Amino acid sequence: MAWDRDIHIKSLAEIPLMREAGRVNALALAAVRELLQPGVTTADLNAAAEETLRKHGAYSPFKNYGQPPFPASICASVNEELVHGIPGKRKLKEGDIISIDCGAVVEEYVGDAAFTAE
Repeated sequence: MAWDRDIHIKSLAEIPLMREAGRVNALALAAVRELLQPGVTTADLNAAAEETLRKHGAYSPFKNYGQPPFPASICASVNEELVHGIPGKRKLKEGDIISIDCGAVVEEYVGDAAFTAE
């Protein structure tokens, strides 16, 4: 596997697109964070992120990535799950620790961030 290790200096036109991808990603993570409470499913969290991405004309770089294709727009790892948890029917319980990773693609630029909460 070859890795492109060159440094690519961004143009003044690219900086606002990168900023917008990060902003939309932050909005998606905020929508997820607002839902965090016992009884909510990780699928509910994924749906909130997807709705926010769609509302802002963005999409997830995670969904359909790889083989087999990743089925969701966020990674939702609960308690002992290390990374890349797949959202589903699992309901959060009081005291659960959850890590959420989300990405947003806006005009081919990617914003990506994560948070962990209890």
